[in-house]
Amino acid sequence: MRSEQTLPVSLSALQGPLRGRLDGVQAELRRIVAADFGLITEVNAHLFRMQGKLFRPTLLLLADEATGGPDPRCETLGAVIELIHLATLVHDDSVDHSVLRRGLPTVNSLFSHQVSVIMGDYLYSRAVVELVRLDDLEPLRIIGRVTNDMTIGEMRQLLSHDRLSFDEAAYDLLIRSKTASLLAGACEVGALGAPAEHRAALARFGDALGMIFQIVDDLLDYTEDEAVTGKPSGLDLREHKVTLPLIAALPRLSEAGRRDVNALMRTEQPDAAQVARVIQLVTEAGGLDYARVRAQQFAEIADAELDRLPPSPARESLRASITYVLERRS
Repeated sequence: MRSEQTLPVSLSALQGPLRGRLDGVQAELRRIVAADFGLITEVNAHLFRMQGKLFRPTLLLLADEATGGPDPRCETLGAVIELIHLATLVHDDSVDHSVLRRGLPTVNSLFSHQVSVIMGDYLYSRAVVELVRLDDLEPLRIIGRVTNDMTIGEMRQLLSHDRLSFDEAAYDLLIRSKTASLLAGACEVGALGAPAEHRAALARFGDALGMIFQIVDDLLDYTEDEAVTGKPSGLDLREHKVTLPLIAALPRLSEAGRRDVNALMRTEQPDAAQVARVIQLVTEAGGLDYARVRAQQFAEIADAELDRLPPSPARESLRASITYVLERRS
């Protein structure tokens, strides 16, 4: 990557030139999910309190402006992408029995698992209604493919019974479908009016950026505490999820180290000492360093794809987003 992109990049700096359009995305979100039904209104209010930073709509709008926009449909499409993201979080929290998301109670812990599942379905269905209302098959085709990929990714994770045989190829396949597919879809939908080669380059950029995003997310589980991330540290290990740092460390562990990892995986509710021990083992075996190298490799791929686009401030903001994702702490 270019040396000038080694400086820290904030999301607010990326979003500054888009503030008016992002306000439009937020207004569209509220319009789309509004319902004259008490429980839905109550859950919606909670979801908006725990809503994220609109990173995926930001990528969509930047892709639009890097390929000749603004396209007035993109505020609605950005809201649709964010709705799908919210729906997956609601369902994920229910599947994982998570109690916190960004420091706030999850829908399933505040209401119920039944409400959580139905609310996720409601968000998906509202997104589909909006796509149909646009009367254009192309965004519907892209987002339909993305949601299918994400669902299959969740199934892959559920069916991974032998945790410690989960290898890097399987991990890549999982996070490409679960995480990268939505970022790739956001970038591609933002470039619907672009020449085919530019649209394809942005889809590949989003895919690589999504791979970085998930690898960094998995690293944060090992390196940051709850006060920073808004969820308990070591949560993946507590939930017996095998991510890239552990995958990379396992072949380098001693027999005693592997026994400690196996013990954690066999324990229904690992305690803090077990989690801390495995984090120490993974760190000492170079698992975190390996994951950082892989993230950097995907950063180089994402950066190269942007060179296929014509120069513009939006293209350079997309380039800066690579640094933002690499360096984020929450």
